[in-house]
Amino acid sequence: MSQVLSCAFGRSPRPRSFACARLAPFRDPGSCLPLPGAFAQALPRYPLASQGDQALAFQFARPAPGPPLKGRGCTVGAMSDNQPRVTVDGAIGQIDATQVPRYGGEPTFARLPRLSDVKSADVAILGVPFDSGVSYRPGARFGPGHIRESSRLLRPYNPAADVSPFAVQQVADAGDLGVNPFNIDEAITTVERGARDLLERVPRVLTLGGDHTIALPLLRAVSAVHGPVAVVHFDAHLDTWDTYFGAAYTHGTPFRRAFEESLLDPSACMHVGTRGPLYDAADLTGDAAVGFQILPATEAEHLGTRGMIEAIAARVTDRPVYVSVDVDVLDPAFAPGTGTPEAGGLTSRELLAVLRSFANLNLVGADIVEVAPAYDHAQITGIAAAHVGYDLLSALALRKA
Repeated sequence: MSQVLSCAFGRSPRPRSFACARLAPFRDPGSCLPLPGAFAQALPRYPLASQGDQALAFQFARPAPGPPLKGRGCTVGAMSDNQPRVTVDGAIGQIDATQVPRYGGEPTFARLPRLSDVKSADVAILGVPFDSGVSYRPGARFGPGHIRESSRLLRPYNPAADVSPFAVQQVADAGDLGVNPFNIDEAITTVERGARDLLERVPRVLTLGGDHTIALPLLRAVSAVHGPVAVVHFDAHLDTWDTYFGAAYTHGTPFRRAFEESLLDPSACMHVGTRGPLYDAADLTGDAAVGFQILPATEAEHLGTRGMIEAIAARVTDRPVYVSVDVDVLDPAFAPGTGTPEAGGLTSRELLAVLRSFANLNLVGADIVEVAPAYDHAQITGIAAAHVGYDLLSALALRKA
């Protein structure tokens, strides 16, 4: 036997003050919700209550500036994982960190529900643990798990964007794809099929890699829904090379292949944060032929975040845009855990500020790749990648709101 707390929030989309009610006993047998922590010790346990049960109310409040907005409701309940969760207007959110510490609970992204535990979702988080396309340090196959573990720190309300991304939309973790690590062609086919299947059920997918090879099959799936897309590619490297050691499919070739397959809108694609040595000046000529405009890290320093945001918006305009974030776009000081680090990169503050601006663009999908935890320290890279995902989800939430 257990109990459930129901709450009514006073603001939307950033709930800040609320009142909670202890529900009266429900006589019929039903599913029960455990409530750990101080409440479980202080109060008797009750089964899940039905509509019409009497309630004994008590309140605790946090300051909420500004006039309250109407129509938002919240419950703290449990699902098949048997953990208390905060739910706002039917959107099932994170495990409640005021009852279950953030270092506990299920290791989904931001401790969100699994896709199988919700009736429908607006955004799905998909892991692709694959790194057979790397050209230097391996280990990005462990990236999805590392990002999820680092995302335990995330809380429901994003003050920088002034939105609660898990309240405005239903976000759920779809788990990982099982990908063949010994056959790149088969792996690409598996990722494409998995992404297409998922997009038939969920309109937006945020993918956690994995190396950058996976961007090609993801773009195949997205373009099947939206047509050729603008790609804003945050990376230290171009990733538009033709081959590497004679191989056409590697983490350095996905956007060349995507261009050849007409998955991209070459009038609207952009690299952001590129830097470091190249094989030859012809690398830049070949990249321009693929249709990418380059905003290098050296120019970003002079433009600042506002200038970067304006340059991206001018390039993309209102086209469907796919965001691909290689974590090595960050300087190694902010993301040491990656396979091909380059000095002189963006700060995490700069990257997150630019990503929040995609709330004003037609964002249709995104990936976060090349997180290699074997080279990380104290989750520095994992935390940065988790916040990248959080701000991308916040951008989607703002568009929906």
